[in-house]
Amino acid sequence: MFKRSLLLPIVPVVLAVGLSACSEENPIVPPTSPQLRKSVDYAKLTDTTTYANFFVDDTGTKTVDLTTGSARLSMFRAINTYNGTAVGTGATLDANVLKNMFANTGSPFSGTANAALNSSGVQLRNVTASSLPAAEAEKERQTIEAGFPAIAAASKSVSATASEGKAGKLGTYLVDEKGIEWGQIIQKSLIGAFQMDYIGNVLLSDKGLSADNSTLVAGKKYTQLEQNWDEAYGILTANPIYGAKATATSSGESFIGSYIWEYNKEDFPKIYPALLKGRAAIVNNDLTTLKAQAAIIRSAMEKAVAGAALGYLGKWKTGTTDAARAHAIGEGLGFIYSLRYAKVNGADAAFSDTILNNLVYSVPNGFWGLTNTKIDAAATAIKTKFNIAG
Repeated sequence: MFKRSLLLPIVPVVLAVGLSACSEENPIVPPTSPQLRKSVDYAKLTDTTTYANFFVDDTGTKTVDLTTGSARLSMFRAINTYNGTAVGTGATLDANVLKNMFANTGSPFSGTANAALNSSGVQLRNVTASSLPAAEAEKERQTIEAGFPAIAAASKSVSATASEGKAGKLGTYLVDEKGIEWGQIIQKSLIGAFQMDYIGNVLLSDKGLSADNSTLVAGKKYTQLEQNWDEAYGILTANPIYGAKATATSSGESFIGSYIWEYNKEDFPKIYPALLKGRAAIVNNDLTTLKAQAAIIRSAMEKAVAGAALGYLGKWKTGTTDAARAHAIGEGLGFIYSLRYAKVNGADAAFSDTILNNLVYSVPNGFWGLTNTKIDAAATAIKTKFNIAG
């Protein structure tokens, strides 16, 4: 999926932390534009403050609208669920269905929960890799799409046992003839190209945070800046309070929201306070505090993705079966691809592609040609770039 010549034959290259809110530590800066609403006292934000219900205008009308972000998160979930049907039911997957889901064309979504997505007016494709210049973004979108025929082709062999040069199942995992688990690569690549890039490098970037906050969007109860922040929330989590369902063994979240819990335990309890405080800072026209909360979220996502990449490289080394090792490297490859969107840490496509090529794409047998030396070199490169000890 990542080395163009090999994988793209059709494509060119418990929330225990409360919100600390002290006017001395986080002063409200003088508004730079007319303030539309009464100021929010940061000290009133707590771990149990429900995001969507707390923020209202002076008439008590809710100003939070999570519709767009939630729809995109549901589309991501639908793609992932569809990919799982090959192993789950023995179904042969259709690459065109996946492509239509990605671009929301041809009414690809079905079922009570998802049918409304067809008429939602939003999609994943146009926000995937959207922080990049147009030509580069299109290449990355085509990279994601190249995984669709790859998993569809592998699904034709779902009843076979995979081996080197032969697609099929390793244990319960569907892989191609090179031992690549495309379902995991697609999912983990979208965590980076869609969630981390669009949230961190678009909606919560300096440009995203400079959106209009002095007038309401026509026909709506929110400003464009409020909507940017709300869309980020909806893409990150489907829960009313991010992280509130976490237990000792489960995050209660999905995709990037879950991996922050799993691979960045230090920052996980900081995310919901940052989401609340950032939204309050928008109401207060407090750009300094707003940018500080965005920085917490962006940094936490990048740290989690880097940690996940390292974690799955490690699981390849400790795996005791081909199935466990193939599954680990499938997840790891997707996360390593996603590192190209870790802009806070200065990573880019060249960084992640070099690691990917050295791992599996410089040899014809992919997963089957992996060695401890290759895994260790990849881990060292990631640790160095992200300043991770060990």
